[in-house]
Amino acid sequence: MDEIKTAPVMEEQDLSEVLKIRREKLDALVAAGKNPFEKVRYDRTAYSQDLKDDYANYEGKTVGVAGRLISKRIMGKASFAVILDGKGTIQSYLSINDLGDDYLAFKEYDIGDIIGITGEVFTTRTGEVSVHARSIELLSKSLLPLPEKYHGLKDEDTRYRQREIDLIANPEVKKTFVMRSKIMTAIRNYLDSVGYLEVDTPVLQPLEIGAAARPFKTHHNALDIDMYLRIETELYLKRLIVGGFDKVYEVGRIFRNEGMDRSHNPEFTTVEMYQAYSDYLDMMNLIEDMYRTITLQVCGTDKITYQGVEIDMGKKWERLTMVEAVKKYAGVDYNDWATDEMARAVAKEKGVEVEEGDEATKGHVLIAFFDAYVEDKLVQPTIIYDYPVENSPLAKRKPSNPAFTERFEYFIYAREMGNAFSELNDPIDQKERFVKQVEAKRARGGNDAKVDEDFVTALEYGLPPTGGLGFGVDRLVMLLTDSASIRDVILFPTMKPKK
Repeated sequence: MDEIKTAPVMEEQDLSEVLKIRREKLDALVAAGKNPFEKVRYDRTAYSQDLKDDYANYEGKTVGVAGRLISKRIMGKASFAVILDGKGTIQSYLSINDLGDDYLAFKEYDIGDIIGITGEVFTTRTGEVSVHARSIELLSKSLLPLPEKYHGLKDEDTRYRQREIDLIANPEVKKTFVMRSKIMTAIRNYLDSVGYLEVDTPVLQPLEIGAAARPFKTHHNALDIDMYLRIETELYLKRLIVGGFDKVYEVGRIFRNEGMDRSHNPEFTTVEMYQAYSDYLDMMNLIEDMYRTITLQVCGTDKITYQGVEIDMGKKWERLTMVEAVKKYAGVDYNDWATDEMARAVAKEKGVEVEEGDEATKGHVLIAFFDAYVEDKLVQPTIIYDYPVENSPLAKRKPSNPAFTERFEYFIYAREMGNAFSELNDPIDQKERFVKQVEAKRARGGNDAKVDEDFVTALEYGLPPTGGLGFGVDRLVMLLTDSASIRDVILFPTMKPKK
């Protein structure tokens, strides 16, 4: 079968001439009463890959196939054409004896046109499954030439801006997004199977909560109030637990008005789940089993390769407290720090920068050591738990050591993949932490930050002991499709506008 033959890279003058010719072809069709844009449907009865996979049942039968013309080879009174449909490509044999004037019309078709072909399924002398055309229709006219496969779409910026063209020229891109859909289905199937209920919570929210992330701000004209696109789904979901639901989850779009890089996009997808009468240990067991189950289901194996590194999702994940991890990889022991001053001195000695400076506590220093020494070592699936209270405003304190919380994050390929808590259900403690968080955010210029009083009120009615967990869907898709950038797994990633 021929490769996709798209238009070569052209100078602006050449492109203008091509556009002119294609417009003239369209004008001629309209004048002849054959406007292709008036077509409303086509009776497609088979897809390309189905014909190849089940050839024995299709051989000799008449089928209708339809798709984008990506290659044609004119040989006088007979020709071959290749179309691209939703499952792959299929070749067709066309002749003037079978098609008459329609064959002459076909010779004027352009690469990129959408066509429909009806005919019998057969194999050529070279063994290529094909359709012997008995009729052909132009279903839509392509007025722009496709960019040349190996040059026009080598530029990542063009690929992300014009994903529709990327999907046409690069079949592996479509496979990634088919896999994404399967992963989303597998996530829902898993959570449904263990008794969770999928729910929806508001995307537009009436206040900027005191979390570290910066929200997108908009204005509701009818109410004359500022509103904010959500930066998480957590607080509303926990209010549902207060209301009596035992297990809930949401697959939600999240928006954060922050920078972009290979693992961050301002708009992304998360899954958050909450379970009454459970804790973070239950969440550890759930996420480990979920990832193993999903990987086996969509990849067919629990050993995958990501960026050249084998990741074993099947074996028991390593579990370390943050104190243990810092001791293991940085060689310093939190338990040796008698005071905050001593912790800051150790950080200075080791050249570890602590953002809070002279205000840094032992907890702040521990977090800084983790960032500097540990995270990039966590290649195989690893759970890090018991985080300092300083960076865990929504997690329950450990009864045995109130300086720490029952929180964990898990890491794969040195990348944080998800976050979980034994949820804080003490409304007094929660409000105090919210107030400190808001003060800190306002000190950084976030003057709209407010305490979510509605959530505090909900806690005052009583939240049962609850385990909660959230993870980024896009990062999981990156992992299971071996994609290096988050832009490779989001169909239309956020891009800087062209000038």
